[in-house]
Amino acid sequence: MNKNYKILICDDNEAFCYLLKEQLLEEGFNVDAVYDGSFAIDAIKKKNYDVLLLDLNMNDVQGEEVLKFVMEYNVSLQVIILTTIEEIKKAVQCIKMGAYDYLTKPYDKDDLIFSINRACEHKDLIVKTTLLSKEVSKKSSDTIVGKSTELKRVMNLAMKAAMSDSNILIEGETGTGKELFAEYIHKHSARKEKPFVVINCASLPDQLIESELFGHEKGAFTDAKSTKQGLVEIAHGGTLFLDEIGELSLALQPKLLRFLENGEYRRIGGITNLTSNVRVIGATNRNLLEEADNKNFRKDLLFRLNVITLTIPPLRDRKEDILLLANHFLETKSPIRAPKHLSPEAEQVLLNYSFTGNIRELEHIIERAIIFAETEFIQPEDLNLPLANLPIRALQVADGEQFPVELISMDDVEKWHIARILKKNRWDRARTANDLGISPKTLYTKIKKYQLKQD
Repeated sequence: MNKNYKILICDDNEAFCYLLKEQLLEEGFNVDAVYDGSFAIDAIKKKNYDVLLLDLNMNDVQGEEVLKFVMEYNVSLQVIILTTIEEIKKAVQCIKMGAYDYLTKPYDKDDLIFSINRACEHKDLIVKTTLLSKEVSKKSSDTIVGKSTELKRVMNLAMKAAMSDSNILIEGETGTGKELFAEYIHKHSARKEKPFVVINCASLPDQLIESELFGHEKGAFTDAKSTKQGLVEIAHGGTLFLDEIGELSLALQPKLLRFLENGEYRRIGGITNLTSNVRVIGATNRNLLEEADNKNFRKDLLFRLNVITLTIPPLRDRKEDILLLANHFLETKSPIRAPKHLSPEAEQVLLNYSFTGNIRELEHIIERAIIFAETEFIQPEDLNLPLANLPIRALQVADGEQFPVELISMDDVEKWHIARILKKNRWDRARTANDLGISPKTLYTKIKKYQLKQD
C-alpha cells in the first residue's frame, strides 16, 4: 500500500508519542505529534492529515472535544481512538460520534498499522464518493479517439507534460475535448492514484467559486451553516482542473495566484493559512495573452499557469478523426437492441461538414440521428444538419415530411419524432416501441413526459 499518508498523533504522554512516531516513520508514513487537544485542533487547521491517532484523556482539551471539532471541520479525516481498557465504553461512544476505530493500550503494532491502512483507504473512498456526487452526469466520452497527425502530436506533448509536475494551460475552441486531455494527463502522471477534481469557472458566481475552491468556515456568510472543505483540499495530492479559467473574475485571480505560488489558501471567513499540494491544469477557449493585454486577466497569473501550454486542434483540422468519432458515439449511444450505422452518403455529409461546435457538436448530431433513423442505417436526412451544409433533399425525412427547423433542443426533436412514428403506426404502441428500438414501458413514459395525445 502507498504509505505517502499524513498521520497526526495527539497524546499527552510525550514518551509514548515519540515511540509511536518512530514506529510509523519506519513504516513510511509522514508523522507529526502534539501533546494536547488544543494543539491538535491548531495542527488540523494548518495541514491536511489523513489519520488522527487520538488519546481521550488529556490535560487541557479532551479527546471528545477534538473529535467533535474534526466531525465539523474535516469529515474526511479519519480518527482512531487510543484508549485504555477502562475507557472502552467511552471509546465506543466516540465510534458512534464518527471515529473510525479504537485500539486499547498497550496496542499491537500490526493491529495499529492495519487499522491505519484501512482508515486511509476509507478516507480515499470518501473523497472519491464526494467527487462522484458532484458529477450528476458526464456527457462527454472518457476516451480520446482519433488517429490524425494533429491529434497524435498533441497527445505526445500531453504525455510528456504528464511526466512533469508543472502547471498546464490547455487552449482550444469550445467542444474540442480539453477536459479529456486534462484527465489523460492526470491518469498518466505520478498523481494518478489521487483525485482528479473539476470546477467550471464560468458556471458559478464569484462567492460560490471561491467557496467551492477554498471552502468556508461556519458562519462565514448567511447560508454557511457548517464548515465546508474546498476542492483544493479534496484534491490534495492530485490534480485540480479549472475549466474556462479565462472567466475567473479579477477579484479571485490574486487568490488563485497566491495558491499557485506557495500552495497556501484560506477558507472564506477563516484566519488560518492552510496548504494543499495539487497540480493545477487550466483550460480556456480565449486568448489569455490578449485578455491580459486588455486588463481582463492578470499576466502574472497567466505566466504562473502556462508553464506548459497545449493547444487542441479543432475538428475541422482533423478530418481523419471525424468518422472514427462518429462511429464511437454510435457504438456508445445506440440502443443495444437496435444498433445504428452510418450509410456511405451520411459519412460523406459528415466529412464535408464544418463542425463549428467541434466534437461536442458531432456527438449531438449522432445522438439526434439515432432518434431520427427509422432503419439500421443513418441517412443524410437523419443527421438534420443546417440547410447551408446539406443538399435540399437532406431536409426531407421519411414519407416526404419536413422536420420543423425551429426545433433545436433534443427534447423537441425526440417529442416530434415519437409523435410522428405514433401517428404513422396509428398509435399502435407495441409497433411504435419496436420501430423506435425502445421498450413499451419507456414509450409510455415518453408519452406521459411529452403529453402526447391521439388525434
